[in-house]
Amino acid sequence: MSSGMEEISKRQHQHHFVLVHGLCHGAWCWYKVATVLESAGHRVTALDLPACGASAVRAEEVRSFQEYSRPLLRVVAAAPPREKVVLVGHSFGGHNLALAMEAHLEKVAVAIFVSAPMPVAGWPMSAVLEQHLQGDSASHSFLDCTFGIVGRGSENPAETFLVGPEWMSRRMYQLSPPEDLTLARLLVRPAQMFLRDEVMTGEKVLMEGRYGVVSRVFVVAEEDKTWPAKEQRRMAASYGPRMEVRAIRGADHMPMFSKQAELAQLIMEVAEKYS
Repeated sequence: MSSGMEEISKRQHQHHFVLVHGLCHGAWCWYKVATVLESAGHRVTALDLPACGASAVRAEEVRSFQEYSRPLLRVVAAAPPREKVVLVGHSFGGHNLALAMEAHLEKVAVAIFVSAPMPVAGWPMSAVLEQHLQGDSASHSFLDCTFGIVGRGSENPAETFLVGPEWMSRRMYQLSPPEDLTLARLLVRPAQMFLRDEVMTGEKVLMEGRYGVVSRVFVVAEEDKTWPAKEQRRMAASYGPRMEVRAIRGADHMPMFSKQAELAQLIMEVAEKYS
């Protein structure tokens, strides 16, 4: 191997990817992408946020969005002084990425938002999500998804959401392998959106001088039926020409299943560019 190729190989082995799942899912949804990244020599941390995946916590026990984001915040904070992590967030996980970028901007090389809401500095983090939910306000939009209220001995009950099998099949996993849809049906759990949480609704949580200066890339899933590609592009365009937008053709809302090789390659390319 030439010295030039050896240097490239060494650079590619330095990345630490932190993968954050979306609503109702868990670290398990990254198993294919994590395998590709680790096989290429990278370090991968796929997180189970509280009440998700293998977490022993129940949804109603998670009191705030800050608490929900704590595993991610701890991982980023623990990065060595000269190491910068590459954050990858899917769907609702974009909100968690934003909080980590605000808290630890000096430890984040780049944040990759995969079909994920990208909050705006100086605006409530919930704004983009609420706009999306308003677009899905028709009674049939969520099909067999279920909304619930779980008491927890206080005046602030937990409002939960669980994706339904039909909705997953038609709106999320329509291009993904059937075995991955089956896996998801077995493993999804009720989750909270924290729409009334003070961190999600505060206008001074994300600041332009902190969150706003961290490099970021938005990834559009072209065949996404949960959040149409044109809406994703419209949101990304609102951030101006400096926002890098990448797209994956033939990807549904779950590109880690429908186009895992393409997504993994894109993640590695972005990491090389911004590290």
